[in-house]
Amino acid sequence: MPPLFFAAPFHLWFVRGLTLLVIACPCALVISTPVAVVSAITSAARNGVLIKGGVFLEALAHISVVAFDKTGTLTQGRPQVTDVLPLNGLPQDEILRLAAAAEQRSQHPIGRAIVEHANGESLPEVSTFEAIPGRGVRATIGATTYRIGRPDLFAEKVPAQIEELSQQGKTVVLLGNETEIIGAIAVADTIRPEARQTVQALRNQGHQIVMLTGDNPTTAAAIAAELGIDEWRAELLPEHKVAIIEELTRTHGPVAMIGDGVNDAPALATASVGIAMGAIGSDVALETADVALMGDDLTRLPYLFHLSRRGNRVIRQNVWSSLIIKFALALGVFPGIVTLAAAVLIGDAGTALGVTANALRLSRIHPQ
Repeated sequence: MPPLFFAAPFHLWFVRGLTLLVIACPCALVISTPVAVVSAITSAARNGVLIKGGVFLEALAHISVVAFDKTGTLTQGRPQVTDVLPLNGLPQDEILRLAAAAEQRSQHPIGRAIVEHANGESLPEVSTFEAIPGRGVRATIGATTYRIGRPDLFAEKVPAQIEELSQQGKTVVLLGNETEIIGAIAVADTIRPEARQTVQALRNQGHQIVMLTGDNPTTAAAIAAELGIDEWRAELLPEHKVAIIEELTRTHGPVAMIGDGVNDAPALATASVGIAMGAIGSDVALETADVALMGDDLTRLPYLFHLSRRGNRVIRQNVWSSLIIKFALALGVFPGIVTLAAAVLIGDAGTALGVTANALRLSRIHPQ
């Protein structure tokens, strides 16, 4: 333009035009986001957290509510039988034997605990088996069909003795035939040693914590009190968890769901970000989730949210610093302050190296 309209020297303004073209090259701006995302995801993988994409890394920074499944997430997922309570005259050994036989094909941690507790017992053969998601199982042994599971699986009145076991923080499953409840089995799962620390750390980060469980309210209240969780929902089926995640999203904003089992998969898919326990989690949960904790270490959660927020901050820093540097250099081209060499070293290669170095800082973030 200057040579054409103002008779300015062609060579001088050709070089300045070329300088402006070099500065306008968007290399640094283009790599600002992906280099930060790759650095953060790589850092997370090195620390035992698998993030399935940059969109989930970004979404974690905006989470307002963290919802935990109880069994296998806040607890070890290795429950043990503590009490066997006969209710119609059958001996304890027979109650345990029938319950273990019915649970042989179950994948639920409580079912596996009952089978393991009956180790060495001669279990009767099961002719039919039906898993009732979130509630229990139904199995035919001999000529009799037995039910074993949550109290709401039974239409019969639940014995009063169950309440005392629930107040101790134990999960109680009932065993019954087609006409009556014949026994109860109490199972206790150990709370993960890092669970309370993790809950407190997440609260310090500004997250609201909610515990979701299929246990009865008495057991849920006991576990929540021990962990320092104020809000919990009990007696939930898989579809109830989905409804609660949707409710929390509407009222509070983006929600992260942490779970490990088949029953958690619908809620993991519904949440803004689903996080699965990688080591003991079911294949369905791992496939559905957006993030997996490969070591089942809950202390990685505060680190994960911190990494996400830092990652978003680095992305903004890279984008704005690239724009500001290029704009400042472009203004310096017209009066001849910025040379072609400066444009290459600062505006192009230098800025690209700068945003890359800034993004690599994310690799130095480690769990505390």
